[in-house]
Amino acid sequence: MATAAIGGSHLVASTQAGAQFGWQLALLILAVNVFKYPFFRAGVSYTIATQQTLQTGYAHMGKPYLLTSFALNALVSFVNAAALLLFSASLFSLFLPFSLPLPVIAGGLLAAMLLVLIAGHYHLLNQVAKFIMVALLIATVSATLIAWQQGPVAPAGFESPSPWTLAAIGFLVVTMGWMPAPIEISGITSLWLKQQCQEQQVTASSALFDFNLGYFVTLLLALVFLALGALVLHGSGEQLATGGIGFSQQLVNLYASTIGEWSRYLIAVVAFLCIFGSAITVYDGYSRALAECHSLLKGKSDIPENIYVGWLIWVSVMSFAIVLFFQSALLTMLGFAMTLAFVTTPMFAWLNYRLVQRANLPPELSGGKILLWLSRAGLVYLFGFLAVFIIWKWIL
Repeated sequence: MATAAIGGSHLVASTQAGAQFGWQLALLILAVNVFKYPFFRAGVSYTIATQQTLQTGYAHMGKPYLLTSFALNALVSFVNAAALLLFSASLFSLFLPFSLPLPVIAGGLLAAMLLVLIAGHYHLLNQVAKFIMVALLIATVSATLIAWQQGPVAPAGFESPSPWTLAAIGFLVVTMGWMPAPIEISGITSLWLKQQCQEQQVTASSALFDFNLGYFVTLLLALVFLALGALVLHGSGEQLATGGIGFSQQLVNLYASTIGEWSRYLIAVVAFLCIFGSAITVYDGYSRALAECHSLLKGKSDIPENIYVGWLIWVSVMSFAIVLFFQSALLTMLGFAMTLAFVTTPMFAWLNYRLVQRANLPPELSGGKILLWLSRAGLVYLFGFLAVFIIWKWIL
């Protein structure tokens, strides 16, 4: 879950938030992580309690619930996968001694991902991803501490623009869309956890500990990236590039200017592997989720390999088509993906809330009354902000 989460939302949204508004959005980032927590946790608590995935639970609630999940996953899978594929290609281009069009690079990376996933080497990448996460955490925290010692680049008396205006609502939505990740990742986490339970003994306490640790790390890194943007970019007068290669260079420069020039290529490698790991995780996860929905709608509980491969190829084709359209506007692509995630998030949150309440889980898994009221507050927060966003778009 952490590998899928720590990508565009952190390297892009949090950094942008700090660069544009300084520290003002720290509480918003903290709030959206807290309010989304119960709905992500549902993917662990429900699966551990029932040994079933969330989507199997949707099917038990009724076909309309499963169809809702299927339609929303089909919609967001293409866009989210395309955004991470384009970001991966932009970072990979930094290592090439010659210039290649981004779609060519993206096509090569996509072919490599398909080879890894279809050949069944995903488990090896999963182990490597843990190392990448640790390396990124160390590098980012180190860069932030150094930037803190050096002090902010903003000149004395610099007045930060306010994010609490009508004009900034679109940016707030983008910031919250993938923070810490789209909620449908909970269903993908549920699939992976079920598979893990079939291969080894997993206790409720160990599963929740792993989830809470991963979730805490994603929250910590979100705030650290915001701090990095606030210290190094806020008030500098530098505008973030919208193109993929330009933004990727700025991202690497952010680290190199604080840690030291020696770290440039090391950071570029870590950042690329982080986004590439997120991309391959998303391609695998969404394809498995869609394949499971496909099978459940046909009355089957297992996921045949040919159905998974079919959906993997379909997600790949559709996402690559989107990359061709957005190839010169990485931030626009990421912003669109995050906005779409924000719009669909309340529905996924409601599905998970409804399922957990119907399942009548034991208190140690359900979280008791505290998590119940946090879930309700989260639904009010998510649907309320969605209503504000819709009204804002209608007014404009």
